[in-house]
Amino acid sequence: MKDTNSALLFSSLLEACLPVIDEPAARLRYHDIIQLFAQNFAVSENTQLVKGECEPVYLPADEQVNYHRVIFAHGFFASALHEIAHWCLAGRARRLQEDYGYWYCPDGRNAEQQAEFEQVEIKPQAIEWAFSVACGKPFNVSTDNLNGAPVDSVGFTYNVRQQVSHYLQHGFPPRAQIFIGALQAFYQTPALTERDFHA
Repeated sequence: MKDTNSALLFSSLLEACLPVIDEPAARLRYHDIIQLFAQNFAVSENTQLVKGECEPVYLPADEQVNYHRVIFAHGFFASALHEIAHWCLAGRARRLQEDYGYWYCPDGRNAEQQAEFEQVEIKPQAIEWAFSVACGKPFNVSTDNLNGAPVDSVGFTYNVRQQVSHYLQHGFPPRAQIFIGALQAFYQTPALTERDFHA
């Protein structure tokens, strides 16, 4: 009896020490996103989603690699969704240039630079938010300026939500709509509605 009680006590202590696995988060695996992206765009767009080891980047096909690469950071699920969102907005000519021909102003931006950054980020973050909802994943906007001028997260969130609302009424960009549908089918989530987009 004593041994049984000791075993139960040990088992309870062990359980208490183990990390709690959030089931929705546990089912969000970057491997699945890579596969879904490939199923939808590898042939039609000659583009693959790739797990990177450093900062995210978009690389067009070249002499060494004969397909375009959307490279996301460190296997982070949110990074994959964010980089796909940028890709969904880039036109054909932009997709023939490294990082779509844009120059990224890193963390540490002043107020003017931050305002420009946020203006450019509204559409991709609106699409990323839709991707997140389609996965059943929580979403937070990213002002990405920890070491720079103070940011207005509430105002930026409002602007991103307004863009989502516009997309819901008028349609998402075509590749974004395809990927939203693929995510909804894979994660068994319902059609997007305005109610899904509350900060």
